[in-house]
Amino acid sequence: MGHAAAAHGVDLIPVVALLGAAVIAVPLFKRLGLGSVLGYLAAGLMLGPSGFGLISDPESVLTIAELGVVMFLFIIGLEMEPAKLWALRKQIFGLGVLQVAISGALLTGAGVLLGFAPMVAFVFGMGFVLTSTAIVMQVLGERGELASPGGQRMVSILLLEDLAIVPLLALVALLAPTSGEEVGVISRLLTVAAPIGAVLLLIFVGRRIMNPFFGVMASSKLREVMTAAALLVVLGAALLFQAVGLSMAMGAFLAGVLLSTSSFRHQLEADVEPFRGILLGLFFLAVGMSLDVAVVMSSWQIIALSVVAYMVIKGAAIYAIARLLKSSHAEALERAVLMGQGGEFAFVLYTTAAAAGLIDGPTNAIFTATVIISMVLTPCLMIGLRYALPKPEQSMEGVETVNGLAERILVIGFGRFGQIASQTLLGQGHNLSIIDNDTDMIRVAAQFGFKVYYGDGTRLDILRASGAANVDLVLICVDDKSAANQIAAMFRDEFPLVKVMARAYDRGHAIELVKLGVDYQLRELFESAVVFGAQAIRALGASEADIETVVQGVRERDALRFKAQLFDNVSAVDAAHDLLLRNAAEQAREGGIEVDANAVEDTVNKITHPAPPA
Repeated sequence: MGHAAAAHGVDLIPVVALLGAAVIAVPLFKRLGLGSVLGYLAAGLMLGPSGFGLISDPESVLTIAELGVVMFLFIIGLEMEPAKLWALRKQIFGLGVLQVAISGALLTGAGVLLGFAPMVAFVFGMGFVLTSTAIVMQVLGERGELASPGGQRMVSILLLEDLAIVPLLALVALLAPTSGEEVGVISRLLTVAAPIGAVLLLIFVGRRIMNPFFGVMASSKLREVMTAAALLVVLGAALLFQAVGLSMAMGAFLAGVLLSTSSFRHQLEADVEPFRGILLGLFFLAVGMSLDVAVVMSSWQIIALSVVAYMVIKGAAIYAIARLLKSSHAEALERAVLMGQGGEFAFVLYTTAAAAGLIDGPTNAIFTATVIISMVLTPCLMIGLRYALPKPEQSMEGVETVNGLAERILVIGFGRFGQIASQTLLGQGHNLSIIDNDTDMIRVAAQFGFKVYYGDGTRLDILRASGAANVDLVLICVDDKSAANQIAAMFRDEFPLVKVMARAYDRGHAIELVKLGVDYQLRELFESAVVFGAQAIRALGASEADIETVVQGVRERDALRFKAQLFDNVSAVDAAHDLLLRNAAEQAREGGIEVDANAVEDTVNKITHPAPPA
């Protein structure tokens, strides 16, 4: 098999190995609550030279996989209009510069204390300052926090760090031992002017050319042409910035920002997203493969000390800056842990420094291993933080707790479902006792004239304080299946005379509630879906009589299926048998077809009373 592949010039083993490792490790790690990033890193370590050796050249994979970061930044740019980016300027150039400068100074000092020469310590420290854009963006994206205020602050810092790689690379070139050749004034001016020219050129193209260009591409009505055009823009912007010494990711981000107000924005995002996901996963696989276990084992003391010292010092600096700028303890701690690692731009800086003669090969390997291990540790630390950080306490300002309520109807849970259900009762003049455990919602409800008390309906003492022993009716409207079951069970055991109505999540939950003794349950989406479907066939011209017949049929079949699942007994099967016979007769009559009643009976019997397996 291998000879055949070689003969055709294609070796699919690495490709299959990468895809196989990803589809096995990532879902497994997510199921274990460890996150997708850690799954990719672990899979990469197993495939690389330090594992099974299926991938012998992780550097080549990493080079391609960096395009995943490029495409991620393009998509982030699409979601950030120029006005929004301008609003973040203080965070980008204030918070970002402060974090890079203070962290860089502290880490350089730490490197000197670890025994490195000042110049080497500076390169080590400044490389570690540059946080992994890929890891931070992936974690924020998985948690849905990219658009949150805290997420926006982290994105601002990352943008500044992406910009910082440019002067850092220039500084490394200046600090490099001279070869005796003088650099002319024109060459120096070009070094400064080229990046500025690239930015201006991209802005011009983005404002004047991209929209008409995509208009022409869209007129072809070929999806593959639009996809190719989207990739051309992303990779073209990345190539332009790379050619002048800027970050590829920054070029893609700026292209995204310039297209954020375009009418093609959503199409571009849909076209690029699949490539972004695959390549970003490949990036994490490549990082895992790049970890040289031999280097780690031979220099484990200095690497272990560097990882701990640098992550602690950088994290402490980030936390202190965040608190100084009025961030909460929880946000500051989360930012410190999530941004406490080194990143992919450190590899670029260290490789450039090694090529310039500032650091030697073994030192570069130690620095690279330190950064990779810090990247591997970050998802683990985030998991630990999730359990270590206490849940934020709810403010009780303007909220009244449950105490001695005496109305005859009790509503537990005042989300969207509870609000609508309550309005029908209030419309009939009934007085309600309403409790919920979300203080923000209680304050909002008060603005609309609803009196909602704070209380956890799963606690027996709260139910007693809510007057549960004396109410005629309770409505369980919470959006938590487990909590709804707990409340239903407590009413069955402690207040058996109270009529209980409950909101069900799905058919399985509805069956659980019935078995817990509720008098009435309603699946939260069933009735709305039936009405929605009825409206759909009404829009297609169905008569009201036909609509009523169809809706009634849907409800009957659903009720019979529910009954069969609930009791699994003969009466439910017999009812289903009768319904099938009736439906068959109606369909035959409508189609003008004469059928043998006995044949229909036999067919229905086979469906409802199948023969036992041999």
